[in-house]
Amino acid sequence: MENICAALEPLFPCREGAIKTLGELIGDSREDYPSALYLFGHSGTGKTALTRTFLRECSRQQGVRIAQLNAIECYTTKIMLENMLDTLAPRQCTEESVRADNMLEFVEQLRRWHDQGGRSQSFLIAVDNAERLRDMDANVLPVLLRLQQLTSLNLCVILLSQIPFEKFYNKTGLTEVISIHLAQYNKAETQRILGSDFFQVRGHLLEQFSKDAQRLAICEAALTEDFYSNYLNLFLSVFYKACRDVPELQLTARKCFSIYLEPVLDGTVESTDVSRLWRHIAGPLRSALTQIYMRTEKPPEEQEGSAPIEDQSVRKLAQSLELPYYAKYLLIAAFLASHNSANQDKRLFVKHHGKQRKRMQTVNARAKTTEKMSTTLGPKSFTIDRLLAIFYAILEEKVGLTCNLLSQISTLVHLKLLSFVSGEQNIMDGSARLQCTVGLEFVLYIGKVVGFNVRQYLCDFM
Repeated sequence: MENICAALEPLFPCREGAIKTLGELIGDSREDYPSALYLFGHSGTGKTALTRTFLRECSRQQGVRIAQLNAIECYTTKIMLENMLDTLAPRQCTEESVRADNMLEFVEQLRRWHDQGGRSQSFLIAVDNAERLRDMDANVLPVLLRLQQLTSLNLCVILLSQIPFEKFYNKTGLTEVISIHLAQYNKAETQRILGSDFFQVRGHLLEQFSKDAQRLAICEAALTEDFYSNYLNLFLSVFYKACRDVPELQLTARKCFSIYLEPVLDGTVESTDVSRLWRHIAGPLRSALTQIYMRTEKPPEEQEGSAPIEDQSVRKLAQSLELPYYAKYLLIAAFLASHNSANQDKRLFVKHHGKQRKRMQTVNARAKTTEKMSTTLGPKSFTIDRLLAIFYAILEEKVGLTCNLLSQISTLVHLKLLSFVSGEQNIMDGSARLQCTVGLEFVLYIGKVVGFNVRQYLCDFM
């Protein structure tokens, strides 16, 4: 098991503790496995990748039979059970022996393998998105947690989920499992993980400039680990509060690095002049922040302070987004709540808000430059109560506050159009805070679809 842990640690930096715990619990295939393990943590914390690589190494080095399933794909009990049997079955098994219509037949089949001398064989089963098991037959989850006891095999079931195990308890009750929490990476850990891509990024750029001798020489001299580390520090100062999903950060960091490097390659800025490089990259980074979860074909604008350019891919995505009618208004309301100050809501959304005196201080405060506009600085957080208040203010028809309407907020969060800042578990009491992750161009196109003028309700354009 030490060899397996040693092979995994370079692949998953900052997860040495979780790898060591897995190695200690599962250990050698000749030792008894725990009956079940439960790995949980937010999206992008490496649960699936770590478990998949760990099981693959156990299979390669120790000959353990493994099964890796996704509960979303195995949407019925029969599909899930037959996939398990098909993966775990010995080679000499016939097609009939991997069929199971229910949990009883599944357990009986595993028992037959034990009677045929399968005790010497070890089994590891991993089920991703395990929270979906609660929607299957009532006996599926309890049987999986006690599968080792029921079959007398050296077998361990590893469940992967984003929610804590306490939310799995039901009327029938569940046996206790060993839980391993994969916490979100802090800023230093995130920078370390992104920094591990340095040699890959450097090699890609050197290959890209292989035909341009001048740029190739500048790139070889300037592109050092310290230079890339400074870039990641600037990058995370913009992105870390809005996004903790490491795969998304990796993808966006690679896209924006070419913009950061361009003035160095042109010879206009020295590679050590961090302040000028920051002024060059600040605008594109904020623009990329509004498209963090969108697979747009075009990179962010490369010139600082330039006017937003109409992006064909953003327009195509916005116009083809099949959201319910009220969900589109909720998205618009979320954008307005993220980019307007709360003390301006009465003036913007209430018809008879009274007279407002114009003072020189107020006029000067509203004379914003492009760099100080809220749509450029990035989204701010808002409460669900404020979101609903703006939604009802901009919607012409009267709609009741129903569960269906509230569920559409969850849909927007699931699609990464909104993200939680705090209070993810406290949606119904109104203490949760969210922020809008889409940009101005995207919302303008959504507004055109429903016939709503978004600019009319933004402080930046008044």
